[in-house]
Amino acid sequence: MTENVSSADRLPGERDGVRVAPGAGAGTPPSATPVAAGHPAVSSDLELSYESGLEVEARSQWAYARMRFFRHKLAVASLIVLIILSLVAIFADQVAPHAYDEFDFEHIVAPPTLDGWHLFGTDELGRDYLSRVIYGLRTSLWVAFFVATLATVIGTVVGAIAGYYGGVTDNALMRLVDLVLVMPLLAVLLVLSAYLGQGKPVRVGLIVALLIWVNLARIVRGVFLSLREKEFVEAAKAAGAGDLRIMFRHMLPSTIGPIMVTMTLLIAFAILLEAALSFLGFGVQPPTPALGKLIADGQVQGFAAWWLVTFPGLVIVIVALAVNFIGDGLRDALDPQQRLRA
Repeated sequence: MTENVSSADRLPGERDGVRVAPGAGAGTPPSATPVAAGHPAVSSDLELSYESGLEVEARSQWAYARMRFFRHKLAVASLIVLIILSLVAIFADQVAPHAYDEFDFEHIVAPPTLDGWHLFGTDELGRDYLSRVIYGLRTSLWVAFFVATLATVIGTVVGAIAGYYGGVTDNALMRLVDLVLVMPLLAVLLVLSAYLGQGKPVRVGLIVALLIWVNLARIVRGVFLSLREKEFVEAAKAAGAGDLRIMFRHMLPSTIGPIMVTMTLLIAFAILLEAALSFLGFGVQPPTPALGKLIADGQVQGFAAWWLVTFPGLVIVIVALAVNFIGDGLRDALDPQQRLRA
């Protein structure tokens, strides 16, 4: 809040509420004579600010990015939904009304009902479907986050090495990336799942992660190619810093934005891929529940037991949409030029 201050109430050296350096002429605008940071006039202004209860706080670029993200209402709502679903999955043992392998032979293929707290109905063995969806959500989220983390690490390392060294190293690594990109993803996943083993979430996650890191590698490589000619990189080299320190201490922080956005998209993509593999019978296998496998088992009943397909499918859609909206919010927050005017 600003107040009109009379000339009698102004401090010495203050003109129109703005402090100027001594010696500035009457016709000199306040901004024409800069005041050094250690000048007595600046010091007295800071003292007055602290005495009046005001504190000058510098905001970092991350603070501005956080502000822009929280202005993205859809991304914030999606983040809340994802946090709630993650907590439900983590504490599945406490949240689920029944064990995922508990049988209730009095309710076989029963529709959603309050009788016995089968809110999502039961399957052909009388198992509570809400509990199985919750445990399946835990499996699918675990696989998705594991895949996204591993793919991010591989893509970041490969892209950083290719972009920093260039030349023969860059050409060799990019040809490897091109080779992985031209492979039919789903067909290769099915073949690898059949020959390398299936059923365990870790195995499924490793197979998926080894095939979806390539896009991130190309993004990181492009950023490193533009950064390696910057002055701060030359200064780090002149100071005797090693290649690893320059890459991961000085250059990598400038790529955090694109990496975070791509990682969120990888999470959504991994959820859909895991669901597709489990649906086709090459993913997580019983007795471990997974959302894709629940849909595959439920389709046998057809429309007569619609809840067996609807609820796990709806959970997959909600999680995938939430993660994508969070990625959009991060992109708009970290790249102000693409900021949404919501």
